[in-house]
Amino acid sequence: MTTIAVISERADEPRVAVSPETVKKLTALGCKIRVQSGAGKRSRFTDEALSAAGAEVVASAGDAVKDADILLGVRRPARDQLNGLKPGALVAAILSPHDDSADLATLAESGVSLFSMEFMPRITRAQSMDVLSSQANLAGYKAVIDAAAMFEQAMPMMMTAAGTVPAARVFIMGAGVAGLQAIATARRLGAIVTATDVRPAAKEQCASLGAKFIAVEDDEFKQAQTAAGYAKPMSAEYQAKQAELVANHVKTQDIVITTALIPGRPAPRLITRAMVDSMKPGAVIVDLAAERGGNCELTQADKVIDHNGVSIAGPLNLAGELPVNASSLYAKNLLSFLESLFDKKEKKLAVNWDDEIVKGTLVAKDGKIVHPALLKGA
Repeated sequence: MTTIAVISERADEPRVAVSPETVKKLTALGCKIRVQSGAGKRSRFTDEALSAAGAEVVASAGDAVKDADILLGVRRPARDQLNGLKPGALVAAILSPHDDSADLATLAESGVSLFSMEFMPRITRAQSMDVLSSQANLAGYKAVIDAAAMFEQAMPMMMTAAGTVPAARVFIMGAGVAGLQAIATARRLGAIVTATDVRPAAKEQCASLGAKFIAVEDDEFKQAQTAAGYAKPMSAEYQAKQAELVANHVKTQDIVITTALIPGRPAPRLITRAMVDSMKPGAVIVDLAAERGGNCELTQADKVIDHNGVSIAGPLNLAGELPVNASSLYAKNLLSFLESLFDKKEKKLAVNWDDEIVKGTLVAKDGKIVHPALLKGA
């Protein structure tokens, strides 16, 4: 029987890697689930609920990982948290593989097979395993809710006997999963929404959600998307033209939400100090790229600052601020991933190392970093 361990995350991470629902399904797959006591508490998954679903709740992280075949986590585990796992055990988590390469190499040297869920290939078969999408959806929603609270004014237009309250103007920069959810949420709240992105396909997506698209639509713009669906880095000339257009637009906006990130790269700078200076007192910026340096020049990670009356927030884990939903979705992502690694008839682990999903997410194996994107010279 395959044993799966789940341990408590660090103090600033409220999410957990299993839910009562996924414990039931993993048990049906032929697995034994050992969960450290309290691991699900901040996601409102009590020890009792996990135990009732079929998990064995144990006192410590050490007890959970002892002789386990698989360790599931949200964040990258510490090296000592791997002690006790079976040799060659599988570890699946959001590993932030581009950060702290020395620490990642130390984890690799332990001999476990490390799977980074952020590297999930963007193919149809892997959609249910896409942790970036499931968590970004929640982040986009929460960004608008937080921005509306910080704005301290009404979002929809209101017609009253005493006069009209104008609708808030919301500008979404970056129309990926988070951006599209932000558009939808802002529209539901009654705001006038505009959006921008360097990917041509985003224009139709934004329009379908009720946002007006703002972009310099020249020849370079028409080629600005990779085969995997990510935005390409743009030329300095295009960036200058787009920056001028955006600068003129930003000064009229009440709320700006930035979501532009390219995996493994510093966040592109979209909002300069001068743009912030041009905004109205009371305006709000929520920067979802704070973990990579921020899309706004003035963003400070994990802080809300005031710059001449403009509030600038740089949250680091917005999805984690909705831990019940975030953990439920993330646990389902992991369940779908694990199901692809099992022989369901024999009810045992049977990893196909040549499978596209396995090769795409495998970061380390047999003591070495193996992912092409992380090898020197890649």
